[in-house]
Amino acid sequence: MEINHTVIDSVPILAVSGRIDATTSRDLENALNGLIEEDNNRIIVDLAGVEYISSVGLRVMLAALKKVRPKQGDLMLASLQPFVREVFEITGFTKLFLICPDQREAISKMKTG
Repeated sequence: MEINHTVIDSVPILAVSGRIDATTSRDLENALNGLIEEDNNRIIVDLAGVEYISSVGLRVMLAALKKVRPKQGDLMLASLQPFVREVFEITGFTKLFLICPDQREAISKMKTG
């Protein structure tokens, strides 16, 4: 798994590629926690390059969401591949996360939301 961190219009974005599973999820957790500890309470995770996410990966996403929500923040997801989207739908996570079709729309919603 690879994680690229950028900031666009003051919104931190983590672009993830590869597999998010038991082996790699710790890296994503560390990246998200690092941003949250720096007082970033509005974060976009771009999953365009992710072809697989395990239950451990879902737990990491949920834990980050639970950390930013009390700070009036949000964790938005963008560019989910069909299999990853299906995992989020089956688990009911589409009701918890705002999911945007692409990074541009996520940035727009994050700035207005």
